[in-house]
Amino acid sequence: MSAQLASSSPSWFKQKLPQLSLILITLIWGTTFLIVKYGLSFSSPILFVALRFAMAAIAVTLISYKHLKGMNFKEVLAGAAIGAVMALGYGTQTVGIQTISSSESAFLTALYVPLVPILLWLLFRKTPHVMTWIGAACAFMGLVFLTGNGFGAIQLNFGQLLTICGSVAIALEIIFISYFAPKVNTQRVTVLQLIFASIFCFMMAPLLGEQHLPEFHPHLVRILVGLGVASACIQLVMNWAQEMVDPSQAAIIYAGEPIWASLFGRLAGERLPALALLGGFMVVIGVILSEWKPKFLKHKTEDKLAQ
Repeated sequence: MSAQLASSSPSWFKQKLPQLSLILITLIWGTTFLIVKYGLSFSSPILFVALRFAMAAIAVTLISYKHLKGMNFKEVLAGAAIGAVMALGYGTQTVGIQTISSSESAFLTALYVPLVPILLWLLFRKTPHVMTWIGAACAFMGLVFLTGNGFGAIQLNFGQLLTICGSVAIALEIIFISYFAPKVNTQRVTVLQLIFASIFCFMMAPLLGEQHLPEFHPHLVRILVGLGVASACIQLVMNWAQEMVDPSQAAIIYAGEPIWASLFGRLAGERLPALALLGGFMVVIGVILSEWKPKFLKHKTEDKLAQ
């Protein structure tokens, strides 16, 4: 009996390795919100994002330099388009996190998941699944509770508003990646999008009053290198694992990101009010519902198509 368990354990681990890898990077992803908030003690936000993307580009280049030959115009165009929305998304998110907690930032950022099919409907008339609307409604109710005002007075502060704008941009990033991925080499485009995102942030910084690079500080260097390596590993693991993991299952795993962020935030002393915590978890439930496709609804859809 014990011999059978021992022999089956490695095969189970090998079979579940992609899912376990996504859980691990989601945990790492969850820590980055708190790290970014701490890093802003040493740098202005847009320049911080520019340096973060520059370090990530260097890290990905070092890991996958063998695949960078043969770059073409379509890949440069894809990298520029994705890099532009990345700069906008992470830039607004990082400015926003200065005035809200890292936990709240993570929950609000998670709104990008139900936003993806809604934006596809608005831009390309791709009709969303009914569960997308249910998930989006749940996430919206969570957003109302997360802001702490209730339905009687829905008001967003500056940091919350910027973070929601960031989640819209990140949703566009996902759409752009899905559009370009079948037509390009994804490893080359990953490097290009990080380079362009860094360049765009460096260009935006002076326009927003960030004229000077941050002063050298050992903590800032460690944070930027750590975030750069983490971003590179996250991107490469996602590209590898998602070839073997169902997209809906991956989205449910990613929904754990704000939960990890809130746990790390709590360990660091952040305290969200009970109503805001309820709102945050409603956002997570909304994310899961938006990607859940029950079998009975699939059968109904198939029956309608057959008729």
